[in-house]
Formats: sequence, structure tokens, C-alpha cells
Amino acid sequence: MSIEETKKYYDENSQKEWERLEKHPFEFIFTTYIMDQYIKPGDSVLDIGGGPGRYSIYYAQKGCDVTLIDLSDGNIELAKAKSRECNVDFPMFAANCLEIGTMELAQYDHVFLMGPLYHLINKEQRTQAVRLAIERLKPGGILYCSFILDFAGIIYDLKNGPGFLAEDLGNQSTAALIDSIVTGTEYVGPAFTSACFMNQKQIEPFMQQFPLEKLHLFGQESILSLNENQVKLFPKEEYELWIETAKKFLDIPEFLAFSEHAMYIGKKMV
Repeated sequence: MSIEETKKYYDENSQKEWERLEKHPFEFIFTTYIMDQYIKPGDSVLDIGGGPGRYSIYYAQKGCDVTLIDLSDGNIELAKAKSRECNVDFPMFAANCLEIGTMELAQYDHVFLMGPLYHLINKEQRTQAVRLAIERLKPGGILYCSFILDFAGIIYDLKNGPGFLAEDLGNQSTAALIDSIVTGTEYVGPAFTSACFMNQKQIEPFMQQFPLEKLHLFGQESILSLNENQVKLFPKEEYELWIETAKKFLDIPEFLAFSEHAMYIGKKMV
């Protein structure tokens, strides 16, 4: 990861990142649907790389004891403004996820690692980030790790075309991304920043090295990402019917590639 590149991107695009989950609502809807099964009022939450605080604010509003850490000063400043608008207050720090071992932090019931793993392009750094997050968990606490799937680039071109694929096929990085899908490996290279896109087959082998009991591996947009633009325009009743139907497919491995993001949830072994 280029720290400077990633920090600069989010410093300049913190508002865009806040609005992302309004423009693309399914990720937040389905992710909180699963997380709400474990996170209860009064629980402590450490949100590492939590951007401008969408998830932090949501859980603070539900009565959780939240701490937010993000690399970007711009994200933290926006999170402070949004938390005031939402009448919640919690500690926020601008810091690198790889440096949390030097911070005076408690242990938490829940730790989110929902951004760093696709900005850390070095596998050893991704491993270190997960280990540091687990250290901040209480025994029996729960870790939530997000990955961008390599098929996300194809989904983006499909749902936003025509014209995107032809342009993308003209650059070397798209060829490498397609190759990662075909070979079942990861893509590391240029994207919105330098990024790591994981093949769905690689997530569990990567996470098996850690002292975690797997609870879930699910697609954070379920089956709706490809048809997002269409489903958002459906009448309210049909829209809500699709949401409830898509919840049934979240944990089915065959449908992971329908999502742009995947989340692994694991319980820290005592």
C-alpha cells in the first residue's frame, strides 16, 4: 500500500465515501443485517479503517461503545461532523491500521477491519493487520473483515455500460484482473487507489491462519449488485421484497461472485 496515495485519495474524497453507501445501499443493508445478529447495545466496537464513520455512527446510535480509527484526516473530520449531526459522540483517531499496536486501546467485543485489507497490497501487511485486529479482541470477541472481490470490476462495467469494457480492455491492469478471476488468484494493482482484489476462493485459506472460528463468509451486496441500478428504481413494495429474498442467499458460496464485496466473520478462539 502506498500510505500517501491512499491517504490523499480519502482526504480528497471523504464526502464521496460518505455518499457511497447512499448511492450503493445494498452493501450497508445486508452487512448490518448480519452484524446485527451479534452486536448488541452496550457492546464495545473498534472500527479500524472505518472511513467517515457510517458503521461507527450506526452502532453508536444503537447504544454501542464505539472507537473509530482511520488513516485519513479528511475522513475523521467528516466523521466528527456527521456524528454531531446524528447526536452521538465517540473517540476518533487518524492512524495507520498497522500502527494500532502502539496505541493505548482497550480490548473490544467486536473489531471491524472493513477497508484496510483491500488497500494493503502486500500480503504480509494484510496478515499483520488481521493479527493486530485480533489482539484488540476480547476472548470470544468477533472480527469482521471485508474484501473487494476480483469480479467487482466486471460487475462495474456490466452495470454501468455500454462502453466501459472496451475501454478497460485496452489497459494492462484489466487483463491482469480478468486473469485473476480465471485462475482463482488475487489481483494487485491500479484501481481507485492501488488495491488488492481477492478471488473468493482465496479468502478462507487466507483467514484459516488466524485463531478464529468462522461464523460467516457472505457477499455484502448478496445477489443484487449487478442489477443495482434497476432494483433501486423498483416500487417500494417490490424493492423490499427483493431485499428480503436476497437475504436468503447471503451465505451461499456459489453466489459470492454476485457481490462486489465479501465479509468474513470469525470468533476469536479462547
